[in-house]
Amino acid sequence: MERCLSLLLTVVMVCVFSSAVCAAPPIRIGGLFAVTGPASFLGEPERNTAQMVVDEINAAGGIKGRKLQLVAYDTQGDATRAVQAATRLIKEDRVVAIVGPSTTGDTMAVIPLVQRAKIPLVSCAAGIKITEPVKPWVFKTAQNDYLAVQKIYEHLIRKRIKRIALLTVSDSFGSSGREQLKAQAKRYGMEIVSDDTYGPKDTDMTPQLTKIRSGRAQALICWGTNPGPALIARNAKQLGVRLPLYMSHGVSSKKFIDLAGGAAEGIILPSGRVLVADLLPKSDKQKKALLSFVRDYQKHFRAEGDHFGGHAWDAVMLLKGAIERGGDSPAAIRSQLEKTRNFAGIGGIFSFSPADHSGLSKDAFVMLEVRGKDWALVK
Repeated sequence: MERCLSLLLTVVMVCVFSSAVCAAPPIRIGGLFAVTGPASFLGEPERNTAQMVVDEINAAGGIKGRKLQLVAYDTQGDATRAVQAATRLIKEDRVVAIVGPSTTGDTMAVIPLVQRAKIPLVSCAAGIKITEPVKPWVFKTAQNDYLAVQKIYEHLIRKRIKRIALLTVSDSFGSSGREQLKAQAKRYGMEIVSDDTYGPKDTDMTPQLTKIRSGRAQALICWGTNPGPALIARNAKQLGVRLPLYMSHGVSSKKFIDLAGGAAEGIILPSGRVLVADLLPKSDKQKKALLSFVRDYQKHFRAEGDHFGGHAWDAVMLLKGAIERGGDSPAAIRSQLEKTRNFAGIGGIFSFSPADHSGLSKDAFVMLEVRGKDWALVK
């Protein structure tokens, strides 16, 4: 009789415990993505990827038996909307961390909010100012622009090119890239013979390109995000500009090739490995995660997983690891993010520290070239 009562009590306790676990509230994280507007080529794959990863985590049992919930808002690539949405995530939705925003400008606008509220932010934008100087509650997954500049300059050195022209977009991403291109030029022996800009909404860059064509440059570096760089590629072809054309990682997706059409052929840029995942050797530490991401995105959205969606994949997975190790309080998440080492993600191998909240080296980039309407590795 005692054994029966003991067994019954055990069963009751297990049921109660299981019910408590099932009834545990979800762990709520926020998302700020430019799903619509000029930067939608960034925000849409990021939003899609973030939700896809959250769904997969939950299908596998969640985090320590608790579901993960993504509360995402569309910033439309507008800083004011980003601030409003971040305020709502913090004050009304009570999220424990935020993924995004998609752009450098939006990210810089919301940083003061998350710093005051002490909520971890894992940005999907590239500007170096996001994490340098280090801000305690701010991390990022997009590769820093100064690393992209290093890869481009190293490639130019191998090609024995020293005189360059710059054409950069006049927004936060372009300004940050321009700063790095100019700051590192002397170190790599580059002479900037032309330094011009274009507006984010400009639809014709022939005046700048005409000037560059008649100058002394041996190569042209364009720094911006779609659609501007695609227009520049088409304008350059129309004008017969024969200079090697380099782009930033801001156009690292098949969308750029679609927009530029035949003018994309031969263009070179630094990119994360995801666009050429199938070409990587088996020994590559990222290959497993890259191929899994590409397959999953294709299955869910019938499109290729790209560099930008990868930023959100990394952000959600980094948060997952931090919560598993330290719990779901914002302070614990921040602490564990900072302790993350050797995480093989989509954007690279991440190792954060108190002095480094971007976590990547220039090895996170490979150089790609457009060949036959597709991406190819530059040897």
